[in-house]
Amino acid sequence: TARYADLLLPATTWGEKDGTVTNSERRISRVRAAIDAPGQARHDWRIAVDVARRIETQRSSQRTLFPYDNAESIWNEHRESTRGRDLDITGLSFTILDHAGPQQWPFAQGSTNGATRLYTDGVFPTANGRATFSAVTARPTAEKRDAHYPFSLTTGRLRDQWHGASRTGTLGRLFGHASEPVVELHPTDLTRLRLNSGDLVTLKSRRGSIVLPASGSENVAPAQASVAMHWGSEFMAGVGVNALTSGAFCPQSKQPELKHAAVKITKAELPYRVMARAWLDADTALTRRAQVLQLLSDLPYAACVPFGREPDDKVGVWLHAASSERLPDELLTRIEMLLGLSGADALRYADARAGQRRAVGIARTSQDTRVVAFLLAGDVRAASWIGELLVEQLPADLYGRALLSGSPIAPSPVPSRGAQVCSCFDVTEPQIEAVLERCSGAPDEQLAALQGELRCGTNCGSCLPKLRSMVRKQVELA
Repeated sequence: TARYADLLLPATTWGEKDGTVTNSERRISRVRAAIDAPGQARHDWRIAVDVARRIETQRSSQRTLFPYDNAESIWNEHRESTRGRDLDITGLSFTILDHAGPQQWPFAQGSTNGATRLYTDGVFPTANGRATFSAVTARPTAEKRDAHYPFSLTTGRLRDQWHGASRTGTLGRLFGHASEPVVELHPTDLTRLRLNSGDLVTLKSRRGSIVLPASGSENVAPAQASVAMHWGSEFMAGVGVNALTSGAFCPQSKQPELKHAAVKITKAELPYRVMARAWLDADTALTRRAQVLQLLSDLPYAACVPFGREPDDKVGVWLHAASSERLPDELLTRIEMLLGLSGADALRYADARAGQRRAVGIARTSQDTRVVAFLLAGDVRAASWIGELLVEQLPADLYGRALLSGSPIAPSPVPSRGAQVCSCFDVTEPQIEAVLERCSGAPDEQLAALQGELRCGTNCGSCLPKLRSMVRKQVELA
């Protein structure tokens, strides 16, 4: 929503806040700042109070309506508003939370502890004290498929991303298993539409259209399409997936029907491609990524996404763009500058007549030479193996002028670590398969052995479904 604001006021974030937080089991915990707020950032309550007091000066000299000097004073007012209600917390205070630890509500005045379970007496907070059930009738989706829009588009979350990805979306390591926006289609639909995985397609609904690479997946049924909800304007030129979704919503809950829209899918004829990768300084990477997307905002397709397990103070940026016509040299030059390809350590090749342009940034050390950035325009088939050199930070001395040849095949094999499965500990499919080949016993025993050796699936747990699938597959093969 920041783009709609006339004024942006920097607020503190999680590790800088002071107050309380309540979790899903009704347990209230004290939150204390771990670090000081940076720059001019203030607590959100402080921003509201400061603005309100300035407005008050336009009224009269009467006492302030906002007598809050700290988070506790606001919490005390909230506490009083719960008196006599089913969430009564009038028996709590910051002092109790500080000394006795987290407490569950309700915790009424005079209580010594909160209630573990609600409504055990069978009395509910309704007029007659009885629980109210709503008998609802299942309704079909607001928008139906037809001959013009034959696919059902659904949106969901990426495994390692959270909500709008405003925080998780800044970490390259969390894109290890989903490096670029795609639309997932069942393999039979790819065949029927004469598409290959990686082909760009146009998704069009009754409201708008976007272009995305297609990807075959058994996770979706025939006549269905799936696009992650996170692929919005933060990562794509334009408005992203919500250009397609419906404005219909449930009349009771007001929940929008974002999970279904009727779309048609056709191959996008966009022959001119640009692909680039670069390691950028962590303090400028997000800004430069946004600037690259702004430069390409008029293209039918452009995506710029973080990548890689960040080395020290670097963040990876991955760009893929497509157009029906070649991009102006001036535009490509500006993108190269943003990606750190304007210095003397950039190798260059250009064929204006054929519309080919290549730039590779290298860094020399006393031991070897590494690729730190590259941009390919026109023929981008070499992006896969050059990208492997860059992402895995492999020595590039053996490749020499081949880096500018545009060949889809490296002159000598580039070691590949394989697809990442566990983002917490950077564990790949080949590593997991190698361990499973030595394992025996029941699936749970093999999973435990795998976790014990590689630690995958022992932290956040997001990769556990994939790990169990790989274990089952290995058991079946055995």
